[in-house]
Parts: sequence; structure tokens; C-alpha cells
Amino acid sequence: MTNPTQRAAQLASAQIWPPMADTMPTVAQLCHSILARHQDTISVRKPNIALPRLQRILEAAIDLSNKGGFQAMSLRDLSRETGMSAGGLYAYFDSKTTLLKMILAEVADLVQRVLSNPPEDVTRDPVTHLRWLIDTHLRMTEALLAWFTFAFMEAKNFPPAERRMAIDSEMLTESFFSAVILRGIESGTFRPDTSPLLPALIKPLLQEWYVKRAKYRRRGITLETYSAEVQQVVLRACLPESGVDLRGLARPPIG
Repeated sequence: MTNPTQRAAQLASAQIWPPMADTMPTVAQLCHSILARHQDTISVRKPNIALPRLQRILEAAIDLSNKGGFQAMSLRDLSRETGMSAGGLYAYFDSKTTLLKMILAEVADLVQRVLSNPPEDVTRDPVTHLRWLIDTHLRMTEALLAWFTFAFMEAKNFPPAERRMAIDSEMLTESFFSAVILRGIESGTFRPDTSPLLPALIKPLLQEWYVKRAKYRRRGITLETYSAEVQQVVLRACLPESGVDLRGLARPPIG
């Protein structure tokens, strides 16, 4: 019978890649969700009119904020960027704080929806599940780079309530990793002395990809390469050392 250490070694070197990238939400889908979620704030009732304008507002707000800061962005800036009047903008939000909440709530909900729905075959093993969480999170932030950059970079300037939303979103991500690592320890797949801080340490590795994206682009580092390296670092921190060789950790195929 294969013992947990041997099983972990086999799984660490196996080619595992659930087809998650093809199901990543688009900006249009996020805006559709925001429109449905904020019917009490958005006064425009015709979806064929409301949706493209809302998307224009949100993309402009995020772009302006990522360039100069959300607090520095004025209604005049947003009006100029979107080509909409102040009255037209107020048909979608009643204050900058409301606009901020729209974006933050949607990013947090997206993380919840995506990371809580792994393919069934992924959840059967902690190593597979852990690798899936890392790779899927990276691909999610790559698909919606500006949104996640906004949520991270602006957090320190948010009002208290919105800053709490950003912190809660980070804790939510951490909880997914905590649950899988704990299950791995209980099953004997991961070492019993795996650091309880490991889930918290994974988050900065994920944030590094979208916050410092230009650095990796200059070095020619692809998403696939970065994902595989993060998986390797994390697995080295929790897999039993005996009989485990991560040098052959398979890189997920591109596409």
C-alpha cells in the first residue's frame, strides 16, 4: 500500500491542471453582477443602456485610480474620462464611497465564487487542491489585473469601513488555503509541523504577481512559470521531506 509520503511525492510530480482558465469571469460579467446587486442605487432601468455605461464608469474609475489614486480622482476627472455628465454619473452612484463599495464588494464576491468552486476531482487530494488554489488565484488576478491592483494599492487610503472590506477579502483568501492545509495535515499528506503561518505567507506571493507585474514582464517570466514556482515553494514548506523530489514539478500547460 502506498504510504502518505509516497503518495505526496507522486502527486507533486504529476501533471495536474483543471481547466479553470476558460471559465474566468470577464469585466462585462462583473459589471452585470454589480448592476444586479445595486438596483437600489442605479436608477437606469434598461439593462442595454445601463450595462455598457456602468462598465465605462467602473473601468474609468479604476484606471484613473491606478494612475493617480482614488482619493485624488474627482467627479470632473471621471466625467471627462467617460464622456458622461455629472448628472449621468449620479444615475449610477450617489457618492465616491458608493462607487468604491461597488468595486470592493464585487472583487470579494468574485474570490469567494471562484475559489469555493473547484472541480470535484481537485478536492480529493490536498496537494492537488492546494496547487489548484494557487494557480486559479493567479489566473483570476491576471484576467482582472486592474481590479485587483486597485483593491490592493488603494486599501491603505480607504475609509475605515471600506478598509475593513479589503482586509476581510484577504482573510477570506487565506481561509481557503488554511482549510486545505489543515486537511492535508490531518490526512498525513502534509507534515504535522507545517507552519500555521503558511496560509498567510501564500497571500503575498499571490499579490506579488499583480502588484509588480511589470517586473516579471521585463524578466520574461510567464504566468505559468510564476505559478509553478509558487506551487513549488509552498509544497516544499508542507510536504514530508523524505522521498519527495520537487525538481520535477510539472508546469501547467499554457492555454
